[in-house]
Amino acid sequence: MGKIQSCMYVVCLLCSATLNILFVGRYVYVSGKWEVGWSRRAAEEAEAVAAVSCSGHGRAYLDGLVVDGSPVCECNTCFGGPDCSQFSASCVADVDSGDPLFLEPFWMQHAASSALLVAGWHRMSYSFHDHSLISKELEELIRKLHAIVGNANTTGRFIVFGAGSIQLLNAAVHALSPHDSSAPAKVVATIPFYPVYKSQTDFFRSVDFQFVGDTSLWKNTSDTTSNLIEFVTAPNNPDGKLNKAVLQGPSAKPIYDHAYYWPHFTPIPAPADEDLMIFTISKLTGHAGSRFGWALIKDKDVYEKMSNYMSLNVDGVSRDTQLRALKLLKVVTRGRGREIFEFGYKTMKDRWEKLNRALLMSRRFSVQESSPQYCTFSGKVKIPSPAYAWLKCEKEEDKECYRVLKKAGIMGRNGTLFSANSSYVRLSLIKTQDDYDILLHRINKLVGEENGGKSSMRRMNQPSVDFSWLITYFGHQLEYV
Repeated sequence: MGKIQSCMYVVCLLCSATLNILFVGRYVYVSGKWEVGWSRRAAEEAEAVAAVSCSGHGRAYLDGLVVDGSPVCECNTCFGGPDCSQFSASCVADVDSGDPLFLEPFWMQHAASSALLVAGWHRMSYSFHDHSLISKELEELIRKLHAIVGNANTTGRFIVFGAGSIQLLNAAVHALSPHDSSAPAKVVATIPFYPVYKSQTDFFRSVDFQFVGDTSLWKNTSDTTSNLIEFVTAPNNPDGKLNKAVLQGPSAKPIYDHAYYWPHFTPIPAPADEDLMIFTISKLTGHAGSRFGWALIKDKDVYEKMSNYMSLNVDGVSRDTQLRALKLLKVVTRGRGREIFEFGYKTMKDRWEKLNRALLMSRRFSVQESSPQYCTFSGKVKIPSPAYAWLKCEKEEDKECYRVLKKAGIMGRNGTLFSANSSYVRLSLIKTQDDYDILLHRINKLVGEENGGKSSMRRMNQPSVDFSWLITYFGHQLEYV
């Protein structure tokens, strides 16, 4: 009798488990086999949008426009039409923004492993089960990522999440500023510097801090009472230099912005080991629109102030964003990060080689020079491949370099926005392949005109980007590729 009762108990447990699966609705039994239930329609919808090719010059999105039941293509710069197949030969090469779309082909190759399918009831609470605002699994994965890449020491560091690096930059300024002083902290950066440092600090107009300009103005100051907060960008935006703090002493507090300190942009000579370091997935994975970054903080008091800032500002980073970051970083760390960083570095190295080759014959334009350095991540000596070309117009008559390039059909970012002089322009090399190809065509044409319309045969015989689609639209205009 006891054996019968035990068997019946096991059967009941199995039945209960089966019913739970059915009631949750994850799987349904159709035509003699189990099929995906609640997630099936969402997956089909995502697959349908992903299948829209847009002629390879655009992308359709789940949250994009839909016309007559079909998703609408969002075309790359210079392309238009329902399927992005119509090219405008007269359009401008738009290399102004820092949209990191050069990694898009990598994620297209890894669509399955990086995809997310989230139920409507996912993380509806304000906090996680431990009442915190950050995913502990994501925090541990970030520490693992830095250990793999070797670009930051996370031992003994606290971690704060933010909406990209921009939010964390101001949180750091807030945390490092005195809140019981009659004089605000002086915020500085070394020219050329990322414009947001100044614009964001000015925008908040806090009584606790104010932006006061270039770091060099305060290097030899005799004022030892002022609190100085220095933005240090390594690699630097716009010129790619691995900057270090200029100001020293107990009153100087650096904020290290390491948004670009990843192997596809620069060799990693050693782990960064500063007291306050800020990173972001924007330039790591290319997902700038997800708005996720993190700060590694040594001092507990600074950590608590930054955490309080985040709590009061937005009650922590979106739980959906944290989930996506977790999924993406799992792909990044797979195989110890080799795949994404090798893809990214190869892409950037190729773009730099072609740009340098195009400018080889020019005396009118130049870009920053980079020295090879040993990279601990790759175990090789590598040449930096910065996200941006810091282009300089060398001739006196071209001192308004932004206007010179704009007239030639190139839209960069004026050097004056980085507090540099107007002979400089930042050109983004991390946008789509279409954007880069059009830029390279315009640069080649400028250099060709500089040399009397004659092109070097040596350069013509060297490998270059596949311009077959450009030839279709430009015809005989494409003389200098």
